[in-house]
Parts: sequence; C-alpha cells; structure tokens
Amino acid sequence: MNTPCYDEIKIKNLEVFANHGVFPEENRLGQKFIISLTMYTDTRKAGVTDSLENSVDYGQVSHFITEFMKEHTWKLIEAAGEKLAEELLLRYPLLKGVTLELKKPWAPVGLPLETVSVKITRFWHRVYLGLGSNLGEKDSYLNQAVKSLEETRGCQVEKVSSYLVTEPYGEVEQDDFLNACLSLKTWLLPEELLERLHEIEKEAHRERKIHWGPRTLDLDILLYDDLVLETEDLIIPHEDMENRDFVLKPLCEIAPGKRHPISGKTIRQLAAELER
Repeated sequence: MNTPCYDEIKIKNLEVFANHGVFPEENRLGQKFIISLTMYTDTRKAGVTDSLENSVDYGQVSHFITEFMKEHTWKLIEAAGEKLAEELLLRYPLLKGVTLELKKPWAPVGLPLETVSVKITRFWHRVYLGLGSNLGEKDSYLNQAVKSLEETRGCQVEKVSSYLVTEPYGEVEQDDFLNACLSLKTWLLPEELLERLHEIEKEAHRERKIHWGPRTLDLDILLYDDLVLETEDLIIPHEDMENRDFVLKPLCEIAPGKRHPISGKTIRQLAAELER
C-alpha cells in the first residue's frame, strides 16, 4: 500500500535510556535507544492560524515517547516500535500516520557496529464493511458486531447506516436479511481485519454450512482505502458489490461520494445504475 501524501513533522534522534532487550542484563541494567519519528498530518490550519492547538505538539510527543519507553519493557525492538507507533496514533487524533525508527547503538552482538535499528510506517486506513443477519434476533447480532468492533484495539467505528430489510441473495430459501454498512478507521491490515471479523462472527455462533445460506452474522470487507487485492482468502473491493442493492443502499447512506477503485464510479452512481 502506498503512503498517502501528507505534511510532515519530524523528531530526529531523540535519546532515551530504557530497559528493552532479549538478554536479562538488558532488561535489568538498561541501555540507550535513539528514536526518530515522522508524523504525517495536515499542518495547513496550524500554519494559517499560528495556533498550537491545530497542530501536533512535538515537544509533548517527545516527552510522551520518553515516558512510554521507560515505563515498558519488551524483548524485541520490533515490539517496542510497534507498540509505540500504535500509542501515538491513539493518543494524537490529528495524526494520519507515523514512520518510526528505533535505533539500538549498544546492541550486544560482539562485533563493531554503529547501530541496529527497526523502521516501520503505520497509518490509519478507512474501511467500509457490510453487515448482515437473518437468524434469531437480527438487530441484536448487528448491534453486537458494531460494539465488538468499537472495542477492538486499532478500530474506530465512524458511521453506521440504517438497518435495511432485504430479500435473500442467491437461490437458497430463507428468511429476509437485516443489512447495514459501516465506516471504520483502523490500522489493522486487511488480513488482520478479516481474522478479527471471523472472530466476531464466531462469537455470534456463525456456521458456514451452506453458501449464501442463513447465518446469524455476516461481516464483509467491501472497500479498504483504494486498495485492489485478490488472495485465496480475500478479494477487495468485495466481489460483485456493484450488483447488490443490500450493499449499495446502506453504503450510499454513509459514503455516497466514495469511488469504487476499479470502475471509478461513486457509490451513488453505482446505486442509481443498479436501480435503473
């Protein structure tokens, strides 16, 4: 996935003494770490207003990084970098993403070297999900799915459409569905999000016995940013979504101007074409 184009605020080579490492003496005695951070955000409003409240305070961020690194202990700098990047995204709402480099100048490898480092980039992504149920208390299953997503670390539910009663799709005789769509902000990768959706379906006692058959809960990734992806387990955009009114109607309610990454048409256009 390509890095979106945003303004950047940078912190370079912040030194922190902390207790991270595989060896017990590293955790006990501690060592120096050097951290560089690029924060992707929109600085336009801060530049126009000359007001700090419209920007990300790099001084405050530097102190937070220092405290966070000192308060926790991880064996791997990969883990330290991952957790720090996540906490930054959660703590500072103006951040769209971060690139974080964590350097370890005193790495115990027994050879002359300057540093060992890990560099990662993490972004918030906007995802649109489809929800459906046609067994039991349908609205309760949809409500619980929304609640479970809100409680998932790295997921923030932004909008939820109205619940729509629709006829079953396919040739299996079954009860009408209750369908909806929601907009989700997440740092989970597509495969990680799919795994989480399957966990939520399992919690709702979803059984996969009949293709397009009745189910307590069905959760689908419809769109993930403008990503086009096809693997053995996952196709994005969701296959045949442009021909399904139970997808387009609720999706049009919350994201009418969102464009399909392959056809380039807006959800509003796709819904109008299907209705005709």
